[in-house]
Amino acid sequence: MFQTLYSYFWWERLWLPANLTWADLEDRDGRVYAKASDLYITLPLAFLFLIVRHLFETYVATPLAGLLNVKEKIRLKATPNAVLEKFYAATTKHPKQAEVEMLSKRSGCSVRQVERWFRRRRNQDRPSLLKKFREACWRFTFYLIAFIAGMAVIVDKPWFYDLREVWKGYPIQSMLPSQYWYYMIELSFYWSLLFSIASDVKRKDFKEQIIHHVATIILISFSWFANYIRAGTLIMALHDSSDYLLESAKMFNYAGWRNTCNNIFIVFAAVFIITRLVILPFWIMHCTVVYPLDLYPAFFGYYFFNFMMVVLQSLHIFWAYLIIRMAQKFITGKVVEDERSDREETDNSEEEEEAAKNGPLSNGHPPALNNNHRKTD
Repeated sequence: MFQTLYSYFWWERLWLPANLTWADLEDRDGRVYAKASDLYITLPLAFLFLIVRHLFETYVATPLAGLLNVKEKIRLKATPNAVLEKFYAATTKHPKQAEVEMLSKRSGCSVRQVERWFRRRRNQDRPSLLKKFREACWRFTFYLIAFIAGMAVIVDKPWFYDLREVWKGYPIQSMLPSQYWYYMIELSFYWSLLFSIASDVKRKDFKEQIIHHVATIILISFSWFANYIRAGTLIMALHDSSDYLLESAKMFNYAGWRNTCNNIFIVFAAVFIITRLVILPFWIMHCTVVYPLDLYPAFFGYYFFNFMMVVLQSLHIFWAYLIIRMAQKFITGKVVEDERSDREETDNSEEEEEAAKNGPLSNGHPPALNNNHRKTD
């Protein structure tokens, strides 16, 4: 049964144009072609990336955070309470008003104290500023190196300047050593991102990030064993062109360098919109959708590859919406922050905290809330 499924999966009519077989892509006469078995190395390389990342964050990113004076916010810890902790872990981190009142009776705390406990407990679970900085520093380093390496791989190739060259002679296009390593390193990195996503900083677009990583891994893998290597290198370099700018903006944001962060963000927004919403759909996707049909009839692999490109493009539109929202804040003079991040929740004022501990004032009236000032820990 396994052999039958294996045969169906690798059926040439799925992945290759008509009248071509896998035998046409066997190495001969000094020409080397991409093979699906080459991708096995990316899994151990992904775990190697995780080790390198740990060492980088410990011995490079952490000292750099100290030099940039990345400061942690002082967080008040929630007082140990078995009743509230059990509800927090098993039911919800954001109880409704009726649940707060019920927990107040069970725990012996006031409603205000229960609300404060949940705010502090949620803040405890939020990633620290140092963790965010270290992640951004690691990704910035990789994306910058990957972009430089990618440009070195493709800038001297004819298909970089004439997209019709991408399909010239396809699929009988031999693989270059530089293309091999570019693919293996990029795919290994995205595997490592997928492996570490559960422990990385969770943002509001967590599900979209998973979809992006999976779609990217599928696209890179398919483009490899279907010999879409020329198109694949262009797409990877295009994506890396803006990612390192975003990560550098995050680093300066965490370090408190607001003006530098905002300036880099504007550059990132421009590069992102130009590359992801203009060049990718109107040049690269036009290249993968239109030009192949001049050479061979459409087949499953053609549809599959372009469908995954549409998935990626949909995510780009979603992220472009978030970027434009942040750009609007910058233009109106507000501080630019990551729309995908959860904001730190603030406690009540010290006056309220004391009132919650000591009960109402002696005149029998509760203290008035000062709504004109931001509440801080």
